[in-house]
Amino acid sequence: MTLPRAQFWHLLTAVVTIAAIALQLVLVIRGGQVLDEVEPPELGLRLARFIAYFTVQSNVLVAISAVTLARDPLRDGQGWRVLRLAGIVGITVTGLVHFVLLRPLLDLGGADWTADKLLHMVVPVLALIGWGVFGPRPRITRREVGLALLWPLAWLGVTLTVGGLSGWFPYPFLDHREDGAGAVAVTSLGVLVLFFALFSVASYLDRRLTPSPTTAAAD
Repeated sequence: MTLPRAQFWHLLTAVVTIAAIALQLVLVIRGGQVLDEVEPPELGLRLARFIAYFTVQSNVLVAISAVTLARDPLRDGQGWRVLRLAGIVGITVTGLVHFVLLRPLLDLGGADWTADKLLHMVVPVLALIGWGVFGPRPRITRREVGLALLWPLAWLGVTLTVGGLSGWFPYPFLDHREDGAGAVAVTSLGVLVLFFALFSVASYLDRRLTPSPTTAAAD
């Protein structure tokens, strides 16, 4: 695929992702519904919890990488590679976990529903299509995989620690008071296995798929 097409897709992804994050942030500030919270806490705590969501973090990573790729579809660099890989795998996990574990728990309407679908469904689809079709690749080595893995591991550790101290968890399946610590351990292990699998798949496809994009003016 050519650079202009790649730029267009990455720009589209950036605009949609930033709009989705901004919409959710406005709803949080206004006291909108996030998951099953009925009585929102004070604003400072709402904002802290907003940032704590894996969904938000993965969307932010996608937004940053999409913005940089809209400017330069051939972008490269050690730190950027890690950010891009973490964002792609993270947003994939966001979509899968939402569809399997969270979607049945939600009863949203209006703008809350719109923000939820954008963050959990539309952005993952845009990001994955963009990575699969426009790359850039090859960009993944074992070093990038190892460094990118630090983010979900750190997020899980901090989330469980803070949740244990405060009593608030961003997702019900991480709350030991729901089904017990054993269930949380099993779920956490399952999510980590999913991460390892997705990082492996991404690394394999990065090597096997045709390098993209090209600098030609036409296909």
